[in-house]
Amino acid sequence: MSVTGLAGMYNIKKLDPYLLPPNEIFAGTPAPFKLCVKNHKLRLPSFLISLECLPGHRVTFPLVQPDSVCEGSVMLTFARRGLVSADSLKISSTYPVGFFTRYWTFRSEEQFIVFPALISGGYQDSSDESPGVGADLRRQRGLDGELEQISPYSGAEPLRTIHWKLSARSNDLLVKGFGSQTARPLLIDLSMLPGAGLEERISRAAWLVRRLVRERPVGLVLGGREIPAAFGKQHGQMLLTELALYGSD
Repeated sequence: MSVTGLAGMYNIKKLDPYLLPPNEIFAGTPAPFKLCVKNHKLRLPSFLISLECLPGHRVTFPLVQPDSVCEGSVMLTFARRGLVSADSLKISSTYPVGFFTRYWTFRSEEQFIVFPALISGGYQDSSDESPGVGADLRRQRGLDGELEQISPYSGAEPLRTIHWKLSARSNDLLVKGFGSQTARPLLIDLSMLPGAGLEERISRAAWLVRRLVRERPVGLVLGGREIPAAFGKQHGQMLLTELALYGSD
């Protein structure tokens, strides 16, 4: 019993668990997380390792080789927006004989942002000429937007759009195709959105940001504070983060 006890405890020693979130997490929607464990032992593997982040969310690795990482996937759902912590991670194993389960519990400092739940809805700018969100928005070609595609050079494109690195690997010249930022900016005022309460208006604003920020410049007005309109994925992530943390101070 002593020998098996020592073997079981050493089996789960020098293991480092961690949780990797996806790029986007929305409240009320299952999100795929990676649950990982690194074996810091240089010569000995670990056997029958179970890794748990929340009750009922567990992955099991039959073998974790020395000085290596194993990862599995778990679907996690969070009811509310905001800053979330994994709190703790638990490593356990029934190795070597299956009579006892030995475990270590690790405090986790991993924090991640849960964006608001998405609720679709229309929006009208304050100006009379502004189209509603439900209007048909076209993605025009231009030189000032995000990179959308690589295509053969036809002779009509400006020379500065040639992708020289890719062209050097090909027999033909290739050019970069950009989207256009000519669409008028949309400033979403949280107080003007329809909704039964603050959370519903935040969810509608999040839906608008996610849907439109790659098609036109989008900004936010939050409690008298204005975030200027801009374009692209990174700006959209920043706006969603602002919405996720709004009112949590």
